[in-house]
Amino acid sequence: MISSDTMSPAELAALLHFHAEAGVEWLLEDDPVDRFAEFEHAKAARGMAGSQAVQKTQSSAQSDTSRATPNRDTGNSPANRAPAAPAATPQMAIPDEQAIAEARFAAESARSLAELKSAMEAFSGCNLKNSARNMVFADGNPSSGIMVIGSMPNGDDDREGTPFSGRQGQMLERMLASIGLDRTSVLLTNVIPWRPPGNRPPSPRETDICRPFIERQIMLAEPRHLLVLGNFAGRFFFGGNDTIHHMRGEWRDIPVGGITVSALATLHPQDLISAPASKRLAWQDLLAFRARIRG
Repeated sequence: MISSDTMSPAELAALLHFHAEAGVEWLLEDDPVDRFAEFEHAKAARGMAGSQAVQKTQSSAQSDTSRATPNRDTGNSPANRAPAAPAATPQMAIPDEQAIAEARFAAESARSLAELKSAMEAFSGCNLKNSARNMVFADGNPSSGIMVIGSMPNGDDDREGTPFSGRQGQMLERMLASIGLDRTSVLLTNVIPWRPPGNRPPSPRETDICRPFIERQIMLAEPRHLLVLGNFAGRFFFGGNDTIHHMRGEWRDIPVGGITVSALATLHPQDLISAPASKRLAWQDLLAFRARIRG
């Protein structure tokens, strides 16, 4: 077992960041808790609840038996008894096809980014929303003509409610600064607005449900250029199963609704954090992006 006493500050910081990315929000309680006493109390409570349930069941059975016997004095026969109330119908989850249709209707009804944000906050057809802490909507300058689109929120984004927070955000800011941009001069967003549990990849159906929202964002912002970050976002817009190393560095025109946007894919900031040697490739892509937006 690793003790924190033997770890350097850098190692401890890396370990805490790893736990934060995995969804761990705290490691210690503010006050000491006797878990053994909690367990014994819970066990005793379950035993008491079970005993009460048995007594209630026996009492109910005796009552049903007495009601089943006709009473000649009161005329309490089966024909005179009120019919039993119908059982409650269990609520069903929204089918995927219906959720996609509702997402499309909500997105198309929005006439501005503010209306779209409100529609997404009210939307309840995506399971990812149930586990996420915050919806992560677009941030930055919607009139800049430039959109930077990642894959999905991570733990930092989910806590802050802002795309590209934490270390990934710092890396992206350095990427943008290298070509004379910053997060206030572009519009930052993600394909998926809610963080999947444990940062897992979204399922194809979850992606289909979220598709109308990101496409509507693009149509409302009307960017001239897209910078697409990472494998998931690249495959979302370009199709296929290629890795970002095969998709990067090539300008492509992608149709979104009634408009066509020029898009360039490059590595995600997390790719550069995990593999710093890839910064050379990202720098080539960023130079190509700068040349196009200034041309």
